[in-house]
Amino acid sequence: MVTTDFLIIGGGVIGINIARGLKRLYPDERVIVIEKEPSCGLHASGRNSGVLHAGFYYSPDSLKAKFTKVGNQRLTAYCESRNIPLNRCGKLVVAKDERELSSLDELLKRAKANEILLDDISEREAKEIEPRVKTWNRALFSPSTSTVDPTAVMSAMVRDAELEGVDIRSGVAFLDRRAECICTTDSEFQAGYVVNAAGLYADKVAKSFGFSERYCMLPFKGLYLYAEESSPPLRTNIYPVPDLRNPFLGVHFTLTGSGKVKIGPTAIPAFWREQYGGMNNFSLKECLEITSTGLGLLGHAGFEFRRLAAEEVLKYSRRRMVRLAGELLEGVRPDQFRQWGKPGIRAQLLDVRKRRLEMDFVVEGDDRSMHVLNAVSPAFTCSMPFADYVCNRIQATVLN
Repeated sequence: MVTTDFLIIGGGVIGINIARGLKRLYPDERVIVIEKEPSCGLHASGRNSGVLHAGFYYSPDSLKAKFTKVGNQRLTAYCESRNIPLNRCGKLVVAKDERELSSLDELLKRAKANEILLDDISEREAKEIEPRVKTWNRALFSPSTSTVDPTAVMSAMVRDAELEGVDIRSGVAFLDRRAECICTTDSEFQAGYVVNAAGLYADKVAKSFGFSERYCMLPFKGLYLYAEESSPPLRTNIYPVPDLRNPFLGVHFTLTGSGKVKIGPTAIPAFWREQYGGMNNFSLKECLEITSTGLGLLGHAGFEFRRLAAEEVLKYSRRRMVRLAGELLEGVRPDQFRQWGKPGIRAQLLDVRKRRLEMDFVVEGDDRSMHVLNAVSPAFTCSMPFADYVCNRIQATVLN
């Protein structure tokens, strides 16, 4: 039996930052992180786009709006302090036709409410930023959007956590909770407080503590296509106008921290939680559960799951991905994009009762445990202030 004051389940960017936050609040307390993989950040934290979002997509009353601006600032400062290269290339949001101009106006409205710098520019000004860009009459430019290598950020945060006294135990998976005991593949833990930051399995862990009663996880696979070295260079990230009714941003161009160009991602419904490729990590139980949930959504979901699923599955076609990207930029050809990148799985929470995807961060807990149920994009950008928010909630519940 291992005794600890705080036990964090999951060593992704959220779990590590919560552990660091708790160690700052309780420097004399023991903080242990268990991570089921051989090292931290091997799932969404190391497989995301690496974009540091500005924060103009999110409704002003959301936690995402509250944390994205300050998260961008803090993560930028962190990268600079650790000499992690940042690509300060900004972002263009372009309109396909006149009907999308009203959506640009809505994004401007949200940017103003969230106190985010967002420039409303002409088509000519957009082409001065990126000569090959396609847009209808106007575009938006976000100067504070940048990109970074997420694996470099994770490595630095893990090193910092260990130096600060956090005990990180890799290769240790949560199995079950029995009374006051946390059972794992390595040891049994008795913890004064448990934090669930288990990503794709956060709902499962939460249910063993009596939480996540109305939620389940619906995983979506994200794939990127990388440009050939000989392809024309790009000056900035280029995004389409998003459908603000769902949490996905559509196929776009990302200029990575190292300057490489990629298009994507997809948001293809996955059949099991870690369906990265082939039959790896296959779970029949998960497949049956997720398939049943997906079938139940086809005719009833408020976010048009049928249309979304059909559109996303078609993106398995490289030519279709390139065609969609070609709506944003001149001269895009299939021969320029041949290499699929490392896939990621989005741990997207579904409200089963309301049959809708949760658009914002979701946290549930009490005086013994706290559960991060929905920490989707821009969770990487928000990781530092969001972790502080979780730690403050824990402190408030423990004190009460």
